[in-house]
Amino acid sequence: MSLPSRAEAPPPIDAGPAYAAFLARDARFDGRLFVGVTTTGVYCRPVCRVRTPLAPHCRFFGHAAAAEAAGFRPCLRCRPELAPGWAATELSSRLAWAAAQRLQAGPAQAGRLDELASRLGISDRHLRRVFRQAFGVSPVDYAQTQRLLMAKRLLTDTRLPVTEVALAAGFGSLRRLQTLFRSRYRLAPSALRRDRRAAALPEVRADVAPTESIQLDLAYRPPLDWPRLLGFLAARALPGVEAVDLPGAAGTPAGAYRRSLRLAGDEVGGGAHIGWIEVTPSTRTDALRLTLSPALLPVLPAVLAALRRLFDLDGDPQAVAAVLGPLAAGAPGLRLPGCVDGFELAVRAVLGQQITVKAAHTLAGRLVAALGEPFEAADRPPGLTHLFPTPQRLAEAAPETIGALGIVRQRVTALQALARAVVLGQLDLGPTADVEATLTRLEALPGIGPWTARYIALRALAWPDAWPSGDVALMRALGASDAREADRRAEAWRPWRGYATMHLWRRLAEGAPAWPSTDKEPA
Repeated sequence: MSLPSRAEAPPPIDAGPAYAAFLARDARFDGRLFVGVTTTGVYCRPVCRVRTPLAPHCRFFGHAAAAEAAGFRPCLRCRPELAPGWAATELSSRLAWAAAQRLQAGPAQAGRLDELASRLGISDRHLRRVFRQAFGVSPVDYAQTQRLLMAKRLLTDTRLPVTEVALAAGFGSLRRLQTLFRSRYRLAPSALRRDRRAAALPEVRADVAPTESIQLDLAYRPPLDWPRLLGFLAARALPGVEAVDLPGAAGTPAGAYRRSLRLAGDEVGGGAHIGWIEVTPSTRTDALRLTLSPALLPVLPAVLAALRRLFDLDGDPQAVAAVLGPLAAGAPGLRLPGCVDGFELAVRAVLGQQITVKAAHTLAGRLVAALGEPFEAADRPPGLTHLFPTPQRLAEAAPETIGALGIVRQRVTALQALARAVVLGQLDLGPTADVEATLTRLEALPGIGPWTARYIALRALAWPDAWPSGDVALMRALGASDAREADRRAEAWRPWRGYATMHLWRRLAEGAPAWPSTDKEPA
């Protein structure tokens, strides 16, 4: 096998600025920069608190997989597996980013390499080429690194039996995990159980399936405006599916987000995995704490990927602020909330057409109660009673049944057309879908116009530059006379117009004056 050409490798990292970021322990580079130390054979995050090695002993990588491909092992102190990821706009190739997102979500989402390439509309040869250009490794090596780091994380932070760890991390067998762990990290998986953090956790018998909830941390680049993020989600929470405690609530003074969840399994496990999650601030710096039911362990990577999208944990507040300037100054940690399911978000967007958020919330609750599956897990948190209706269920429902919920005929038609397009595989509403193609398909459906399509792109497709043109609230927040003027003024905020949308909506909700125009009068 020939070595990759120079053109197939990512551009080299400038060692001078990279070492300076390492010396400063600059959190802005966390997840984007990894430091391999040649004297120890270990690679670290730039925020690592170990004694800083001399510059000649450091090698710099853009991704953990590239560091491991070069023969370095992950640091046991700073734990590279906890680092935040890359945002969609940070890589030159959206195809590579989309492939990485699916690989991170586990085998159920990625499938075989040829299947992944087919989903992305390219050949597997082209996928390997663009992936190596972006990450410096093959998709297979990248996926293997993700599985190993997930296993390391579970071994350190939980007392799950090692067999359960192997399966949850995406390995087909315990033997495969043990072989790769020993060859890559030079220690047995069980050796991490001697770590002092794991030693304090209760023991779990290897022959007993886990029955208690699992807790893991989700890292992010600071700052994160948790109260405003929760407030946005609380106003739109689906009754029975989601429950939000705002900061200051009794029992959860820091605030909490909970929901029921259904995720598809892989070809081996089949079916759907149903459970619940809860997210609160973590005691660890710059992280949220995830608690999830053991029923979701088989699809754990997909759960983590979905929640990172929902809370925009891979976003870069510093990069956004550099473009938005004063607009972002009032809330520098404001995030762009995503979703855990694109179809669910699209249904909510259709329901919210030309009505208030409160009215849309009422209609969504009725739809869940009428067509959603009861959520009857014995360990479910209070307030979670249903799963959101599946596309199949909504597509097959009698129109008069949906109309009886108070949903007007045009919306019923739009909802069922949307559901049928998803069921037939004509519409992909996941974050890795092609944005322009998806917008075209959405606008071809009855009852879905440009505003609805772009709102779906804003939150379901991980498109940070989405701008819902014609939004009355945005025009009011800008003091613009019409949509054309608002659109023209928003051009200055590319490629972060989605974040600008969130800031303008925030300002309007908080009663701030219209955002002033910076246009200069002609001389």
